[in-house]
Amino acid sequence: MRLLPEPGPARTLALSTLVNTVGRGTWLTVSALFLTRSVGLTVAQVGLGLTITALVSLVASTPMGYLADRYGPRGIQLAALVASGAFTAALVAVRSFPTFLVVGMLMAVADAASRGARGALIAGAVPADQRVRTRAWLRAVTNVGISVGAVVAGFGLAADTRAGYLALILLDCVTYLVAAAILLRLPAVPPVPAPTHGPRLIALRDRPFLAFTVLDGLLSMHFGLINIALPLWIADHTAAPNWLVSGCMLVNTVIVVLFQVRASRGTEDLAGAARAARRAGAVIAVACALFAASGGAPTPVAVALLLAGAFVHVIGELWHAAAGWGISFGLAPAHAQGQYQGAYGMGMQLGGMIAPVVVTTLAVGWGVPGWLLLGALFLLLGLLVPPVVAWARRSRPAEPAPTPIPVG
Repeated sequence: MRLLPEPGPARTLALSTLVNTVGRGTWLTVSALFLTRSVGLTVAQVGLGLTITALVSLVASTPMGYLADRYGPRGIQLAALVASGAFTAALVAVRSFPTFLVVGMLMAVADAASRGARGALIAGAVPADQRVRTRAWLRAVTNVGISVGAVVAGFGLAADTRAGYLALILLDCVTYLVAAAILLRLPAVPPVPAPTHGPRLIALRDRPFLAFTVLDGLLSMHFGLINIALPLWIADHTAAPNWLVSGCMLVNTVIVVLFQVRASRGTEDLAGAARAARRAGAVIAVACALFAASGGAPTPVAVALLLAGAFVHVIGELWHAAAGWGISFGLAPAHAQGQYQGAYGMGMQLGGMIAPVVVTTLAVGWGVPGWLLLGALFLLLGLLVPPVVAWARRSRPAEPAPTPIPVG
């Protein structure tokens, strides 16, 4: 198994992503403790700030993608990475909630620009039949990078000093700049002229695409099962040892790294991607049933059910991710890949915002019936994706495939 794809634009994108996500992993790991123990914010202030910045990122996603279409995705991506590095460095000066909020919102806008530009950059630099595969590579290396970053962050957490936290923040800053330098090896993707008439942000007027975005965003709540609901469920409602939380996380990470590229096969076209979304919903529903069955079971049985549930869940996760890429690329007009990728990202952000409340209320609060209700919800969402995609295909004229950008 290779860590990076074959030489070319996909490898350059993957290497840049790998470097950047090592820094990202350090920040994700230490951010809460840095803001509370070093800056002195309360837990409530941190939660409120993260919610506000998430909303800013959601609102900015489509406009930032539009800018990537109009001015060229590589330039916007480079600018976003450099800006992210600068705003990350500004965290060392944060001493109060207002300054944290200002820096956090600036980081959110830069992150939204990076996400929209990345989708348009893949669409412009990679042949159409390789876009989903490239996204799969990027997700695999992202998991590797964040895992490495989390290990590096462990040294700062062990020291638990302001100097240690600041060193990790500056490391994150450097990875943004190195990632931008690596992207300079990519050929420039020319901007796409804006339509001479009609609205500019057409993705926000594309009702079938927005319907898919909402469905996909709600389906993405399943990420909260592993990260939020399952640790609480294991600790409070099963006889399994608490260390099994790490075991389930490890199962998830390893399988994503090893099999995300393979799981993306067959999702390059809209029909195959829609079928993958339907399979994802069904498989995640089975995982919910396995998690539910672990409640009250003897320890060996609970451990087996939880590990089986984690394995089944990650299979659904692989299919869900690949389906989303295939559909979002396939439904986007050639002149608006950036804004469509930005709009697609809004669904994931929506799911991330509401998942904590939904999964804790149902799975942890209601117990077994809540898990089964969640499973039924994911099954329904997966079943709804194919007819929505069919509606979207009927609503737009066929477009000729874009000519790939020459490399070298």
